Amino acid sequence: MARMKSEKLFSLFEELAEKMSINIVQGKGDFIGGMCSVNDETYIVINKVKPIAQRLNVLGSEFSKLNLNNIFVPPALRNFIEDMQQDIFNE
Repeated sequence: MARMKSEKLFSLFEELAEKMSINIVQGKGDFIGGMCSVNDETYIVINKVKPIAQRLNVLGSEFSKLNLNNIFVPPALRNFIEDMQQDIFNE
């Protein structure tokens, strides 16, 4: 199976975040990014000046920590997230 284009994967992450009421915030600065909560709102902050592969890795890593069992996740996106989980376990 050919790897899905990065931009498409990114938009699937945005759709998943919306379904889960998670806000994706893209900012510029000297940071990598990650998940945080403010006033009962959940945010994943990503650095928009970093390469898209790095931004996808932040999203994949953060979503891999969440329970996605009862949420439809497109297979390509689920595979990407599961690959992130494997990488975390293998470190």
